[in-house]
Amino acid sequence: MADTILGLIEAQAPGARAIGDTNGGGLTYGDLAALARQTGEALAAAGVSRGDRVAIVLPNGPAMASCFVAVAAFATTAPLNPAYKRDEFAFYLEDLDARALIVDAGSDSPAIAEAEARGIRILDLTEDAGSPGRFTLSARGGGGPAATATPAEPGDVALILHTSGTTSRPKMVPLTHGNVTASARHIGTALALTPADRCLNVMPLFHIHGLIGAVLASIGAGASIACTPGFNALRFFAWLGEAAPTWYTAVPTMHQAILGRAARNPDAIAAAQLRLIRSSSASLPRPVLEELEKTFGCPVIESYGMTEASHQMTSNPLPPRARKPGSVGIAAGPEVAVMDDSGAVLPSGETGEVVIRGPNVTAGYLANPEANEKAFTGGWFRTGDQGVIDAEGYLTITGRLKEIINRGGEKIAPKEVDDVLMDHPAVAQAVTFAMAHASLGEEVAAAVVTVDGAEVDAATLRKFCGERLAAFKVPREIVVVPEIPKGPTGKLQRIGLAKALGLE
Repeated sequence: MADTILGLIEAQAPGARAIGDTNGGGLTYGDLAALARQTGEALAAAGVSRGDRVAIVLPNGPAMASCFVAVAAFATTAPLNPAYKRDEFAFYLEDLDARALIVDAGSDSPAIAEAEARGIRILDLTEDAGSPGRFTLSARGGGGPAATATPAEPGDVALILHTSGTTSRPKMVPLTHGNVTASARHIGTALALTPADRCLNVMPLFHIHGLIGAVLASIGAGASIACTPGFNALRFFAWLGEAAPTWYTAVPTMHQAILGRAARNPDAIAAAQLRLIRSSSASLPRPVLEELEKTFGCPVIESYGMTEASHQMTSNPLPPRARKPGSVGIAAGPEVAVMDDSGAVLPSGETGEVVIRGPNVTAGYLANPEANEKAFTGGWFRTGDQGVIDAEGYLTITGRLKEIINRGGEKIAPKEVDDVLMDHPAVAQAVTFAMAHASLGEEVAAAVVTVDGAEVDAATLRKFCGERLAAFKVPREIVVVPEIPKGPTGKLQRIGLAKALGLE
């Protein structure tokens, strides 16, 4: 039954490599299938049954990847950021109504004390040092009333993730086995993945990008995943040599950090066997895309994803089909359209809200009828992104509706200003955002990071923008900073940036 995670695993060649580390050790698909069934028995012995929610707080690596798929085969997973503080764990564990918490044996995570206070069963994970990805689970205090190990079905929820909650209370996104396996196949098709491929995973595994875009997409194709401890630009080029990946997927800030060290690693680049590089989760600046392709000699495939779509919605196609820099590509799984405020689907060339529908799209947020009413129109899910589809079906994201700057009634898409700033030779990164203004309501501001060794001041950048943008779009405040604050997944975040930089 390939519409479940266990079905995806068991459909692959048992002797093929599945999940491992960068040094070549790890599990075959036969090992992974057996591990999933053993994990189901261990969960059942601890009183966890099909449909129960299991929070997972583990560091990145092979054990986190194999734990996600093994637990999801028999229960509902909820991976959480290990860097959370106790108050944050309190919110998520309560919101999830978690039945159990999985942590590393010997972990001192504040999640443990919070789970104990709530009577949530704690399961210690012990990884087999000789076989990366293999682990055993043991319940603290012995087992509870035993349950029955029953494999999940396509309509069961495999994964619950929370939205970022930048401007409101985080919403719970339930994704069924049908949703996530459909998305895995969509990504595999877009990237033409085969069992010969190996993904180097540098993405955090508490986020949809890493879980589905790297791990499950690879499993769906019978390919392998080399799991790192997390992104590290200093170690990236060594991992290229050790793991010999055919591709990797990352967010733009990671690609930029890799390029920042490329000149020091010519031998590793020359020996690399990359077939493609994938970018998602945020807009990839055109200069970064072009430099990546020049450096690694392979196509960079920019795609568009979000949690509610089990990750991928659109993707630029592989050669020989056209890749359009600045575009996030063509529909690559669900149907994609652009809609106006009244719910009418717009023709190509007109700008509106991007909407999607398809087998990978969540049926709705948990316990949040108000959010669902706003999010769905006529069977379409409203992404909250503004975009336009051209005559060839390529989608360009023009902004996040919540991030559009309203300067006295003039609407400015931050990405347009980003792109202009990024064209300046001294600018390595740029993020445009709204800053409060007494009379206009909002004013345009931007933060930039300069290229190593370059110097540029705000006045020069404002003049540069003024030659390329209408006057009302030119940032009134430009701050040159050593680093732009990022979210936990490495994405640059516009909302709240004015406060973070002391501009409010």
